Amino acid sequence: MSEIVKPHSPPEGAAADWTIDQGWDDYSAQDHQVWTTLYERQTRLLQDRACAPFLRGLDALDLQRGGIPDFARINVELERLTGWRVVAVPGLVPDEVFFEHLANRRFPAGRFIRGPGQLDYLQEPDVFHDVFGHVPMLTDPVFADYMAAYGRGGRRALSQGHLAHLARLYWHTVEFGLMQTPQGLRIYGAGIVSSRSETAFSLDDPSPHRVGFDLIRVMRTPYRIDDFQPTYFVIPSLEDLLEASLQDFAPIYRQLDGLDDIAIGALAAEDAVIHAGDQTYHRSRPVAQ
Repeated sequence: MSEIVKPHSPPEGAAADWTIDQGWDDYSAQDHQVWTTLYERQTRLLQDRACAPFLRGLDALDLQRGGIPDFARINVELERLTGWRVVAVPGLVPDEVFFEHLANRRFPAGRFIRGPGQLDYLQEPDVFHDVFGHVPMLTDPVFADYMAAYGRGGRRALSQGHLAHLARLYWHTVEFGLMQTPQGLRIYGAGIVSSRSETAFSLDDPSPHRVGFDLIRVMRTPYRIDDFQPTYFVIPSLEDLLEASLQDFAPIYRQLDGLDDIAIGALAAEDAVIHAGDQTYHRSRPVAQ
């Protein structure tokens, strides 16, 4: 979130809250085909890897119909289920704008889609990452409440100077979180479910650590924005994640002020280790925070 420089004022054509018209009629046949290609290959991979709420959300919103979803269409069912809406934005938005949208149950999504030559990697999130990756989970009432609580917490974190710690919570849960289920580990993080390569890496590769979720531990853990994650945090349930987010973070921030970060790819003595990775993949790669 905060590592990428964002503009400070809305570009021409955007409203004061940075929203724009999706312009669904402007998408080309190639744009829709890119969506369909990405959708079909990801759903094949995710049937036994994504968590049940994500898969239910895909079905509820019918995201495979007609290529890139029309936000106005999917918002009807999304609002009915959890009161959330998807709003189009021109790209990355300032943190305060992002938090304000989340706190009011609006998910800001980019409208552009990657080209056919960028199916496997894109630095800036596009409509496939934002809508396919994030929006199905917003059909789940518990996760929907967590995201709204995160938005409210983000506004407080900005005023208290702890945005970096809260950004780590978003990254390690909303973007790259895993969940423990009776069937084994499952994915709920948008950065994983929208990535073919990280879908397999996060669950199957021996390299990364998989560690039980702990709020303080997560907030002490930097992350990679340029590569697979060396450590994935595993929640017991969405209810546990929501409960952790509803507490007063002020004492937690005071505690964090006296604690050092935990190095990327390191295990801590107090970790609830589900899988101790060998870190083979990351040993040969430069660390970027």
